[in-house]
Amino acid sequence: MNVRHDEHPFAETAMSYLSYVTPNATSPWHTYLSQVDRVLPYLGPLARWAETLKRPKRALIVDVPIEMDDGTVQHFEGYRVQHNLSRGPGKGGVRYHPDVTLEEVMALSAWMTIKNAGVGLPYGGAKGGIRVDPKKLSNKELERMTRRYTSEIGIVIGPQRDIPAPDVNTNPQIMAWMMDTYSMNTGSTATGVVTGKPIHLGGSLGRVKATGRGVFVTGREAARRIGLQLDGARVAVQGFGNVGSAAAELFVGAGAKIVAVQDHTGTIVNPRGFDMQGLMATLHRDGGVGQFKEGDRIDDEAFWDVDCDIVIPAALEGQITVPRANRLKARLVLEGANGPTLPEADDVMKERGILVVPDVICNAGGVTVSYFEWVQDFSSFFWSEDEINVRLDKIMVDALKKIWDTADQHKITLRTATFAVACERILIAREERGLYP
Repeated sequence: MNVRHDEHPFAETAMSYLSYVTPNATSPWHTYLSQVDRVLPYLGPLARWAETLKRPKRALIVDVPIEMDDGTVQHFEGYRVQHNLSRGPGKGGVRYHPDVTLEEVMALSAWMTIKNAGVGLPYGGAKGGIRVDPKKLSNKELERMTRRYTSEIGIVIGPQRDIPAPDVNTNPQIMAWMMDTYSMNTGSTATGVVTGKPIHLGGSLGRVKATGRGVFVTGREAARRIGLQLDGARVAVQGFGNVGSAAAELFVGAGAKIVAVQDHTGTIVNPRGFDMQGLMATLHRDGGVGQFKEGDRIDDEAFWDVDCDIVIPAALEGQITVPRANRLKARLVLEGANGPTLPEADDVMKERGILVVPDVICNAGGVTVSYFEWVQDFSSFFWSEDEINVRLDKIMVDALKKIWDTADQHKITLRTATFAVACERILIAREERGLYP
């Protein structure tokens, strides 16, 4: 992929992208590129457009200076990447985390492209982030940073251009600040510029737990297909934020037991199953589950050795490595996080007969309800939560059936099948639109 500066007039742009890509085989962008390479044999004539999938359309790096409460000025680095816009405006979250990099945001935006196409949403893929530890900011500092970041990326976002949403360490309040800032800068209220907003600002019912609900729905369908009874099934959850906790509650409602939970405060296990009410109370009180008294505290690495039927990685990317894949005792892995499994670990789990429902379909419930929110904002007509859930369940079930049929047809994994379905849709749109100018 080396590019000489004299090869074409845009070589400078190409080099700037490549300079952010590390040779590390565990990097998110490397993982994504490996996943694209695996799907190339199934694209037929559309493979001529495949390089489109390997290059973000647009990447914006912004400086975010803010005045701190003590009067000093600090600078934070922010990003917004639009990976592909062939099927519609960009769609993807914004995360605040001290480890955010451009390369990570590139990968996350690419997975959003695949995810949106995989479930048939009329969106391209985008993602954003700021390298910051939001826990070290006051509420006013957080607001100032959010508003400045929104102003900086305002040149590329908009209700018909690119629609941000919550992600790691961002929430409805941050979306409200983003919406208000964009609206003030454009001179009119634009509720559709972000999703995941508070309900009274045009947010959608069912949005907060939608990603976790999607994990449950796809997990329920996958369990049925492999003959795994949810009643009594043992579930281990890594990451207990909105996604992990919502999925856990739904699995418990179906008769399953949560036997292990890991978050940033520690790892706890209880082979008999946790009391969800007490676990959630501890989460809301302490901001984590590590001090919950009804479980035994274990080393974080031992999470991957827990006896269970289902594992839900719902934290950050790159969690399931080859050694961990070899140790897993589960029959089913449901990827609540984005990019939690390395490609080589995918191969190990396939050989071991562990079914993986990949992130690009498993956690698509959030963006699906974000789409519902966007549609409701344009029409100023809002649906009930029951209507939202019925529509979400149908889209997720239908999308998974299409992907499963593709996997059976080609004898490939669900991940490669999801990429095959999504990439075909993306590249058909690319081909039909053509190149301009």
